[in-house]
Amino acid sequence: MKIDFYLEDSSLKGGGEQAARARELGFDGIFTSETAHDPFLRTMMAATVAPGLRVGTSVAVAFARSPMVIAHTAWDLASYTGGRFVLGLGTQIKAHIERRFSMPWGPPAARMAEYIAALRAIWDNWQTGTPLRFRGDFYSFTLMSPFFSPDGPIVHPNIPVHLAGVGPGMARLAGEVADGYHIHPFHTPRYLQEVTVPAIKAGADRKGRASDQVELVSSVMVITGSTEAEMEESRRQVRQQIAFYASTPSYRPVLEVHGWDFGPALGALAKRGRWAEMADLVPDEAVAEVAVTAPVDQLGAAIRARCEGRLDRVGVYGLGSGLSALSEEGWKTILAQIRGG
Repeated sequence: MKIDFYLEDSSLKGGGEQAARARELGFDGIFTSETAHDPFLRTMMAATVAPGLRVGTSVAVAFARSPMVIAHTAWDLASYTGGRFVLGLGTQIKAHIERRFSMPWGPPAARMAEYIAALRAIWDNWQTGTPLRFRGDFYSFTLMSPFFSPDGPIVHPNIPVHLAGVGPGMARLAGEVADGYHIHPFHTPRYLQEVTVPAIKAGADRKGRASDQVELVSSVMVITGSTEAEMEESRRQVRQQIAFYASTPSYRPVLEVHGWDFGPALGALAKRGRWAEMADLVPDEAVAEVAVTAPVDQLGAAIRARCEGRLDRVGVYGLGSGLSALSEEGWKTILAQIRGG
């Protein structure tokens, strides 16, 4: 099981400092999400300051960009990193695509399947010279002159494409067409076992693939600290984060597996802007199932116990992942424990 560091949402300079230290501490990979900063610039920065590590997006919003734009960016990053780049894509939700990015929305699974097929058709054209003749329901690419084509083949043209999601629909699609699946940190071991993994297998079976061809990647929420006061503060933050996710219908499948019925009440509070009250509705049982709870000096062993055999790559979700929050010795202990040391 590989261990990844997830960059905090910061400037390029700040992200560069995080990535350099992550390499020094012994992480295997560095991923960056798309929130307030461009994920591809941050990935380029991480690849530059942390040579040898896998780098990638976790995730970039696909529907905010044309597949041609993503194809060029991913191609250049794959070439620059010597094949260490992973393209992680997500759909986002309708409101953000239409109102934040001012882009068209469509059936997310069908659109994403076509998006990935278009990417691979474009890359094949650049690598082999196969004529670009891609026509679909959402995208059409039939023009590629030499002036706009990258110069010649590259050494690592098979760029891994990972999908991100929560519900079974995107997991099935990952089984059908993707090289990996970024499981949202709002999950539980039971949800993985009963929903996510079977959905990936169903998708893989449909396309005649082996489900182990799909790399399972995720970060996990943690409740940790060196003192009881720090543990309680960490627990409070995680409970608030769970409340935020559980208030959104997209994440209800996780609640349904456990028979938890607090989602609609959270949604009602969110609509009224009563954010401070939401955490009180999240029961202790849910916090214990979603988050890994352990003191700092035992955290790595607890993450290993939770994730070994379930994930191929694991990271620590934002609330506990800041490099500045732990000493170098603390981080190295955590990494060694995850690796079984």
